Amino acid sequence: MSHPPLIPVARPTLGEEEAAAARRAILSGWVVQGPEVAAFEEEFAAQVGAPAAAACSSGTAALHLALLSLGLGPGDEVITVSHSFIATANAVRYVGATPVFVDVEPATGNLNPELLPAALSPRTKAILAVHQLGMPCDLPRILAFARQHGLLVIEDAACALGSEIRIDGGGPESGPAGSPPPAPLEPIGRPHGVLATFSFHPRKVITTGDGGMVTGPPELVGRIKRLRTHAMSLSTAERHQAAGVVFEEYPEVGWNYRLTDIQGAVGREQLRRLPGMIAARRRLAARYLAAFAGHPWLLLPQEPPYGRSNWQSFWITLSPECPLGQRQVMESLKARGVDNRRGVMCAHREGAYRDLPLRMPLPVSEYLQDHAIILPLFPELSEAEQERVIRAVQEVVGG
Repeated sequence: MSHPPLIPVARPTLGEEEAAAARRAILSGWVVQGPEVAAFEEEFAAQVGAPAAAACSSGTAALHLALLSLGLGPGDEVITVSHSFIATANAVRYVGATPVFVDVEPATGNLNPELLPAALSPRTKAILAVHQLGMPCDLPRILAFARQHGLLVIEDAACALGSEIRIDGGGPESGPAGSPPPAPLEPIGRPHGVLATFSFHPRKVITTGDGGMVTGPPELVGRIKRLRTHAMSLSTAERHQAAGVVFEEYPEVGWNYRLTDIQGAVGREQLRRLPGMIAARRRLAARYLAAFAGHPWLLLPQEPPYGRSNWQSFWITLSPECPLGQRQVMESLKARGVDNRRGVMCAHREGAYRDLPLRMPLPVSEYLQDHAIILPLFPELSEAEQERVIRAVQEVVGG
């Protein structure tokens, strides 16, 4: 019995342009962090409207250095979500602080701002707000709460390059007659908190194989650039451009979190593709939403009125009335040649965090992990392939 070819859940968009860029960097003789990385940082900052950007070896490294640069450490609490890849919680623990988990909204999978007061304590220093799977979190309300209580806000935008958000004048696109028009949408990454971090893992919107970026004010980004290179007092460029002999110093403990110039060159080409890739993702997500609208057993993600997703991923959630379980649906889809993934994990359910007392129950986070299914979505997904996915879901779930 022949099986249909597997449609992957994700596929990076890479081509001759990226291969030529990597070749350029290799033949230049400068393959570690150098001019390509510097150009990538400058172009990335311009793309998201940030004053400065620092490239790192991974999204996790970017998040670690962001928290470290803000002075967070032992005794501090950081409000965040369990419903995220475990790197979010891990980065908080890397600096010695304690994550305090808040439940999420069912339609977006993002932190529920109404629960922030219950998570607050005298030790709370920051909120780590995740834009999960590219869906903008309710940053307007999170920022208002943070300002009221003197808290730092860091955006975990690992999946959110190309997503957009409205901070001021949020609300529906149209209001009563005579009401002012809503403020324009802005790219996520133009930090409205303090810092924002991104990932370039192959499942993200753009990729450098692996890698990450921090955006924010120049003084913090400058510190991050030193910390990523063992806190060396002189940058590589400064040493190479010096007229005479110079000796670097290491005034504090740092890390080896550099991005290679080969990756930086690839990242620059990926940025050039970004508008087209986002348009394709949004078109594919709209087709999924139309195909599954009104299904009695499927709950669909919803873009909030204050933002627009890049649709890094598309997911369906099985309703409580659905007669089938998550694993059964996932296995049946795979048997039909449709790859898929379970809903976003919950860190508090993993062994590394089972000893961490919860300040509140997390029923929505747990429900999404146990009932959500991520479907194939990537720019090169053809209409015929997407129709196969849609038919497979309808055949399996019924209703």
